[in-house]
Amino acid sequence: QSGVMVALLLLVVLTPAGAASAAALPVVINTWAFRTAAETAWRVLESGGSELDAVERGCGQCEIDQCDGSVGYGGSPDESGETTLDAMIMDGNTMEVGAVADLRRVKNAIGVARKVIEYTKHTLLVGESASLFAVRMGFPYEDLTTQKSLSLYSEWLNQSCQPNYWKNVVPDSSTSCGPYKRREEVTYKEQTSSQRSVHNHDTIGMVIIGASGTVASGTSTNGAIHKLPGRVGDSPIAGAGSYADSTAGGAAATGDGDIMMRFLPSYQAVEYMRMGIDPTVACQKVISRIQKYAPKFFGAVICANTTGGYGAACNKIPGFTQFHFMVSSPLLGRPTEQVVDCI
Repeated sequence: QSGVMVALLLLVVLTPAGAASAAALPVVINTWAFRTAAETAWRVLESGGSELDAVERGCGQCEIDQCDGSVGYGGSPDESGETTLDAMIMDGNTMEVGAVADLRRVKNAIGVARKVIEYTKHTLLVGESASLFAVRMGFPYEDLTTQKSLSLYSEWLNQSCQPNYWKNVVPDSSTSCGPYKRREEVTYKEQTSSQRSVHNHDTIGMVIIGASGTVASGTSTNGAIHKLPGRVGDSPIAGAGSYADSTAGGAAATGDGDIMMRFLPSYQAVEYMRMGIDPTVACQKVISRIQKYAPKFFGAVICANTTGGYGAACNKIPGFTQFHFMVSSPLLGRPTEQVVDCI
């Protein structure tokens, strides 16, 4: 009998603190209060779909809904007035990634990203060639421009192309539309605060931990508004926009991709969770690492581990002091909006 007691005591000691039971799985977590995306992904899981199916459909729902105008068609026109899309999807079992960047005239960017995994040995396809691949895979060519994106573009032109992403050029990019040439003398200025704000949301990032602990993740976005044509942000970059590893967990990022991608925050967060660090703390550590170099950056990260623990963190700047995200799990009963205070 004492042997049984010792075995039970060992079980108690060896179960890590805060480890969730199987009842906490599956978990769907996504950036922002994008409820229909969360509901769609949850329905896919409930009806027996795979984690990758759920990520694809969940992020794809945001492409259809044009979530906050920052995902999908008809939003965030670039400097020439065109909307282009970035997306990725990652399988945490095989570590395969499919991604597209600067995708033109095709609406279902994450659907095309999934086809990159299924039908090629590549990871990332870009630009016009990504669109040709999409058409070959059966996706229709469609105009991504809408009345809304046209009016956003003409308003921007009327405001002397402010704000924009140029520096060290002539004529002065803070007062004129260019065309710009490089200035002979390069001056290094202190990095200004992010040009994005909480009212200019961005990417949907989603992480799914399946009932058996399988992890998948994905992102979809139309990128930074008024970006230079050809600009690719963090969203379609594995380890930056999102990362999934079924031996540890998954993470996804949202915010100023030009800054955030330099730190591979999603990869780093998953590595912290692999060490046994709580998902919320893993997210916070990633944010504070970026803060050292860009204290005023706009961004947030969501994290989930293979036992169903989850968390999020964001960088506190004026106008952005809290971050809203969605979580679905058996313990919550239905997709639930959660809020975290920024650090």
